[in-house]
Amino acid sequence: LVITASSGIPVHISGHARLNSVCVFVSFCVSACIYNLALNSSDAGLLLDVPVALRVFSVDYHHVQAPFEIVLWIMLASLAKLGFHWSGRVPAVVPESCLLIMVGLMVGGVIYGVRHSAPPTLSARTPSSSSCSPIVLDAGYFLPGRLFFENLGTILWYAVLGTLWNVMGIGLSLYGVCLLAPESLGDVSLLHCLLFGSLIAAVDPVAVLSVFQEIHVNEQLHILVFGESLLNDAVTVVLYKLFESFLRMPTISGVDVLLGGCRVVVVGLGGLCLGLFFGLLAALTSRFTSRAQVIAPLFVFLYSYLSYLTSEMLHLSGIMAIVTCAVTMKQYVEANVSQRSNTSIQYFLKMWSSVSETLIFIFLGVSTIQDVHMWDWPFVCSTLLLCLLWRALGVLLLTAVVNKLRRNAVTFRDQFIIAYGGLRGAICFSLVFLIDDFPKKRLFITTTIVVILFTVFVQGMTIKPLVELLEVKKRKRALPTVSEEIHSRILDHLLAGIEDVVGYWGQHYWKDKLVLLYYSFLIFTTRWQPTPQFSLVSKCDLHQCSNGRPTKCISCVFEFEV
Repeated sequence: LVITASSGIPVHISGHARLNSVCVFVSFCVSACIYNLALNSSDAGLLLDVPVALRVFSVDYHHVQAPFEIVLWIMLASLAKLGFHWSGRVPAVVPESCLLIMVGLMVGGVIYGVRHSAPPTLSARTPSSSSCSPIVLDAGYFLPGRLFFENLGTILWYAVLGTLWNVMGIGLSLYGVCLLAPESLGDVSLLHCLLFGSLIAAVDPVAVLSVFQEIHVNEQLHILVFGESLLNDAVTVVLYKLFESFLRMPTISGVDVLLGGCRVVVVGLGGLCLGLFFGLLAALTSRFTSRAQVIAPLFVFLYSYLSYLTSEMLHLSGIMAIVTCAVTMKQYVEANVSQRSNTSIQYFLKMWSSVSETLIFIFLGVSTIQDVHMWDWPFVCSTLLLCLLWRALGVLLLTAVVNKLRRNAVTFRDQFIIAYGGLRGAICFSLVFLIDDFPKKRLFITTTIVVILFTVFVQGMTIKPLVELLEVKKRKRALPTVSEEIHSRILDHLLAGIEDVVGYWGQHYWKDKLVLLYYSFLIFTTRWQPTPQFSLVSKCDLHQCSNGRPTKCISCVFEFEV
């Protein structure tokens, strides 16, 4: 209600909707009051002791502090998200991520006014380690495999070379700015600028997903932006840790630089191999869940999170591991578990990622209200301009090269949206707090927050009108029919055969080899006889297809292939 009134957008709300909005707002205020009361009782050490032998009533907040605050944060986030969907036309104009950050700013202001410090459960590691993994798991599990692997070369081109381009360009340019202002920025070294460039170049998949899912761009543009932001995090985190290690060394030699390059490769490939291992292990385990279907969805979450934790323990890429694990096990798990288990997995992943996404943006708003800020006009403004400039130049140059090798060229309009969609979020926010203390750390924190707020609010709010203005191709709402799927797969086999005859190892040739490898492994990871529920669903889907209702048929495509 406060956001609706302050935004100035004319909104017509019916009586029933107004009553629901009021109920949600009252519940939100009650939860906030309970949380502030708990914080006050925690600070004061409230314990009501009665001077008798038997204690009738007492308050022991420290006993339940951690789970109590976690539950309250999730409740506040859920109520805030529920209120936005009852606020009329506001979510259609302002992205949900912006509204959540505004709520976080208000809650952070209230908490700061009461405690003059951030809540103890909000740390710098919270957004990266606890909340980002469910979102990445959801994105990897529901990743459109066909589109992703068809554009894998372009995605890697943007994610690896584009990230290196942005890191080196921003870092070296900021070092030049520091040399031009020696009075205020003279104590910032080249390694500090490169370290800051590595974290500020991290395009956050959470912010990108939350915006691109609302504007419904075409599939190719969506997979390019999302895939680049997903793999970009793995590269930026590796470069961040590399520059951080260089800062802690007294001297840096050429051998150290060579070992650092090898470390980047090992971290990426190590995370990929770990994710592949746990994904295949989950596929094999799901084969033996026919007699205990209740715990079948549990293995999906356990193996995915175990791959992430194992990679972090070995200092490998956790994001790469969890994405690879999700992509690997999805097809095998869906073929092994029942339809009810598949539905449970899908709903739980969507719920978990939605709550995590909401918490991240609220944490960003809450953590902004702190006494850690330092302002410097040349550094802040230069960083903001350099982020926009180097990303735009990188997209134009890299696309000009990759378009010569692509069958479907990336248009200039799509290039503009790719460059404009480089939103920052929780990744760079969490990394900047992990920097070792030095005199200009507070300036780095302030600059990072400014870049995040600018990209999320300004670019996130204007990208939808720009898509409409540029008439960017939108996504098809209807699912492909069975005949379209069959003709598409026949065409793939035909092109793979032509490439094999002429001796050209192209895209369709390798795709056909991967499909054969997939089905050869499918024999060892799936049950010989499908469950009665899965067979019944397949027959019902096939019956719907024969009656001319192909939009809901998913399992019949699998039967046609087998």
